[in-house]
Amino acid sequence: MSILEKAKSIDVPDIDLDIDNFDDLLNALSAEELEELNGDFDPDNSLLPASQRSRDQTSKTPTGPFSRQKLLNFLEEKARQEKDWENTVPFSKEVKGKKFTPKEPEKTTINDDDAAVETEWDEILTAASEEELVDLAAVLGFHSMLTQTQYYASLEEREVHEGGFTGHAQAQKLKVIPDEPPNMTDIEESIKKLRENDKDLKTLNLNNIKNISLERLIEVCDALKNNTVCVRFDMAGVAANDKVAKALADALRENTTLKSVNVESNYITPEAIVELIKAANVNQSLLELRVANQKPEVLGNQAEMQIAKLVKENNKLLRLGIHFEYPDARIKVHDKLKANLDALRKKRIGKEDVQS
Repeated sequence: MSILEKAKSIDVPDIDLDIDNFDDLLNALSAEELEELNGDFDPDNSLLPASQRSRDQTSKTPTGPFSRQKLLNFLEEKARQEKDWENTVPFSKEVKGKKFTPKEPEKTTINDDDAAVETEWDEILTAASEEELVDLAAVLGFHSMLTQTQYYASLEEREVHEGGFTGHAQAQKLKVIPDEPPNMTDIEESIKKLRENDKDLKTLNLNNIKNISLERLIEVCDALKNNTVCVRFDMAGVAANDKVAKALADALRENTTLKSVNVESNYITPEAIVELIKAANVNQSLLELRVANQKPEVLGNQAEMQIAKLVKENNKLLRLGIHFEYPDARIKVHDKLKANLDALRKKRIGKEDVQS
């Protein structure tokens, strides 16, 4: 019951008031009646704090000061005086149910007449060599009987000189593959050739070169602005940051010769990746852009949707090396790149038809 309904239900004699006028009604109530109204609470109202959901019941006068130690002593003494619960049924160890006894396996008898019968396969298998048995096991699909060396040797029809059914099990020898030689590209010479438009410098690979300063990387990107020869530029794993990415974006806005750019495995942030794609949309001459595996692995939903929107505006980009976390951006970019590939294929087929 609300306060207004409570007030309407109180009998106020000799007073003629407008019931809708709430202020006049409250002024006509006495102090006891107002106290009765104040004690009306809704315990189920979650908008009120817990202290205001019930009537204050602490109006009694205290009998003395609060003593924590006295309260603990009282509780301890009361707990000692109370009796423990009595067990109605005394404990007794009983084993209920039937005891499990495993079934004995059935014994099968072999007929001596059937065991003595020999077929042509027994003679063939007895005379077969170990290599032939390995090939037979591979054909029948008994891969658990073969090692990987035996299995692939049977597929390639070559003999196996180690292991076998009767040989000792041993690990396959590890093939030591030497490391790739370090990238020995001369940075100063590359910058000079880029500025001079050297006709032999169509591909510049700076991948995994250690200890390249950011100033040198920025100079390389600046030299790409007016270059009309280089068509592929690789700069993966050189610890490039956003400053280098900004210089590369400035170069992509002016360069119309580059077809492939690779800046994977660096420290480029999502915002700088967005700037690279914006720069690629200016001339739309770039066919491949790889920016995956950066130090901030997660791009974020906002950056991914911006990239998807920018790729949708590019009609020439064919390959984009990047990892998307959200499927919406991934599907949009995939569909747009597929449409660009289809348009290129139709254009190539049309040229072939005209030439024929």
